[in-house]
Amino acid sequence: MSDDMIITVISDIKKILNEKQVLVDVPMKEHTSMRVGGNAKVLVLPSCTDEIIETVKYLCENKIPYVVVGNGTNLIVSDSGYNGVIIKLSDNYSSVSVNDNIITAEAGASLVSVSNLACEHSLSGLEFAAGIPGTVGGAAVMNAGAYDGEMKDVVFEVTCIDRNARIVRLCNEELQFGYRTSRMQKESLVVLEVKMMLKKGDKEEIRNKMKELNRRRREKQPLNYPSSGSIFKRPEGYYAGKLIEEAGLRGYRIGGAQVSEKHCGFIINTGTASATDVIELIEYIKKKVYETSGVMLQQEVKILGG
Repeated sequence: MSDDMIITVISDIKKILNEKQVLVDVPMKEHTSMRVGGNAKVLVLPSCTDEIIETVKYLCENKIPYVVVGNGTNLIVSDSGYNGVIIKLSDNYSSVSVNDNIITAEAGASLVSVSNLACEHSLSGLEFAAGIPGTVGGAAVMNAGAYDGEMKDVVFEVTCIDRNARIVRLCNEELQFGYRTSRMQKESLVVLEVKMMLKKGDKEEIRNKMKELNRRRREKQPLNYPSSGSIFKRPEGYYAGKLIEEAGLRGYRIGGAQVSEKHCGFIINTGTASATDVIELIEYIKKKVYETSGVMLQQEVKILGG
């Protein structure tokens, strides 16, 4: 967007949102878990469904590039930033309700907090999500999972808006869940709300399982460093971390970005990494793993801008 266009966009969006919800030239390293990246030209923080719909409708009608994010846990923004509008849902759009064995969560709700809420209501099925740092919307879009559990196992309805800002409600069978993918991802649908159907269980058993899975995460994952979680999808028949280790890349660094010594499937920011360091390391890992194993790794993390 040109400078004149940015001024117009900001002015127009402020007619939909209030001034405090529209931020300009925002360092995305402050909004991503890898803690790297340049500035977003405009970042907006809608607080209700109508605000999201009206904002998306305005951006689509005016052909303004935009992307919707949650906590930025699976996102790397390039050092040159993003020349468009980023709609962030985790700050203001995160209410959750429980009705019997059904949890309804707005897209920006923390997956960890929702799994904790399920435990408090003696609802089983979200134990696997106890340590996943993203939002419910992002988790549904990528069918997030861990320890033999996935979002597809609990989601029964998702409310979205399409690229024309029309509301679409999809049941589980229509969501086309696959390994780290879904219909929302394929069709660039914006998730508004996720309904999850859980099972009644024993609160203490649920809590103990969550504690055990979090203990295993702490043992195996480099949680004391900024990262974007698993960088690569699991190749069929292989484990990405093992392939990376076999390629001799444990601890390998480019600038401040490093293959984790603790878990080779993670890239960590040692404190001085740039987005360029991370992106170059991703490409180098792909190259070396392909050379040593013949397997081409597919990245799970999304790269924005450039």
